[in-house]
Amino acid sequence: MKRQFLSLFMLAVALTAFSWGQKGHDVTAFIAERHLTPAAKAAVDSLLGGKSMVYWANWLDNASHTPEYAYTKTWHYKNIDEGERYEEAKANPAGDAVTAVKAQIETLSNPGATAAQSELAMKILVHVVGDMHQPMHMGHATDLGGNRVKVRFFGRDNNLHSVWDSSIAESGHRWSYTEWADQVDRVTPEEVESLTDGSVDSWAKETMNVAASVYAFFRPGENISYNEVARWTPTVEMQLLRGGLRLAHILNTLFDSDYAATHAPAYVPAR
Repeated sequence: MKRQFLSLFMLAVALTAFSWGQKGHDVTAFIAERHLTPAAKAAVDSLLGGKSMVYWANWLDNASHTPEYAYTKTWHYKNIDEGERYEEAKANPAGDAVTAVKAQIETLSNPGATAAQSELAMKILVHVVGDMHQPMHMGHATDLGGNRVKVRFFGRDNNLHSVWDSSIAESGHRWSYTEWADQVDRVTPEEVESLTDGSVDSWAKETMNVAASVYAFFRPGENISYNEVARWTPTVEMQLLRGGLRLAHILNTLFDSDYAATHAPAYVPAR
């Protein structure tokens, strides 16, 4: 019985160590799908064998635990400690969320990439763009992105990372991923342009600033309850919306020449 409990505990740790909860990734992918141009949608459908981005949205969380894809374990986050500037943050030699997003974009923009390489890049990109918008994935290395910041959520022991993965979102709205998208994705074309402006680095830096606000607000040991859920649910909504719109922007720029001709890319391909 003790061994079984330990196994369940380790599984729980593994599942909370990564990204937005499953719902968050599904919402991000579904919002992106709603904003794909026909050309980009056709390209994505071809790469994913007809399955949707939502189908693959959480795949990497499980794949990163397997020997085949263990090299992606550090690709779900980018740690930036308090007082450290984004531009001066120490690089992880194994890669991080930002370098992973850029690498998948490079693969998808490379005409010499194999079908298998492009398919894998697509699956990874769908997930990691979502991760890059979860504030604790731009959190401090010293506390493992909030995993070591112990808090209570409605009286139960928890940690700040797990609370931001899913607890606040699920307590704020008990919606399906399609209902989430229907409610938060009500933006005008002008708002889409504004939210997708910038680059992969500027988006990551923006999330880092959200993370700084989270750290400043939540104190170790505090009990998070109704007031905190009400205060921070709009931030969760915005981060999911940003992630979805920006994922669509990347894909539209990659796969639709007409779109690319009239929109600034979020990246500069290496030459």
